[in-house]
Amino acid sequence: MTELEKMRSNVFYRFDDSDVIASANHANALCAQLQTMTLNSANYRNVIEELVPGIPQNSCINPPFHCDHGHGIKMGENVFVNYNATMLDGGLITIGSRTKIGPNCQLVTPNHPMDFLERRLPQEKCSPITIGEDCWLGAGVIVCPGVTIGNRSVVGAGSVVVKDIPDDCLAVGNPAHVVRKLK
Repeated sequence: MTELEKMRSNVFYRFDDSDVIASANHANALCAQLQTMTLNSANYRNVIEELVPGIPQNSCINPPFHCDHGHGIKMGENVFVNYNATMLDGGLITIGSRTKIGPNCQLVTPNHPMDFLERRLPQEKCSPITIGEDCWLGAGVIVCPGVTIGNRSVVGAGSVVVKDIPDDCLAVGNPAHVVRKLK
């Protein structure tokens, strides 16, 4: 497997690999361009479609926006991502249709080794994040590696999601916990 393939496979990979670096540099350059744009800027759609291939025409990401690669983000129809989102997409990030992501949210797939000696090496492991359809993440939500948020669930502002959230739930807190089922 190449290092990029390892990155997407939830196994340790070297982030100093030339292909991984080239992918990150490409995304960094496009994110830098977005910093001076709005949704209505003439070149916005071209830049966001190059950064996030396959983004539906009716989905949008409000700049400023930050990501590691961009090609690891998969979105459904009518997704809205508000200002200043960070999506570290070494692992795949899948966002279901009609989901709303509030400002300053962070979806983070990388994880470094727990052993300090292993952590000295240029390696990490990325676990995918999946957010279902018709979800709402309030402002400042952090979603940690490997988490799945079920369809139609709501995560309250400022929550840190470290475990899966089932369908049709309201979750809040740090760490986020389900406080009730939604009707």
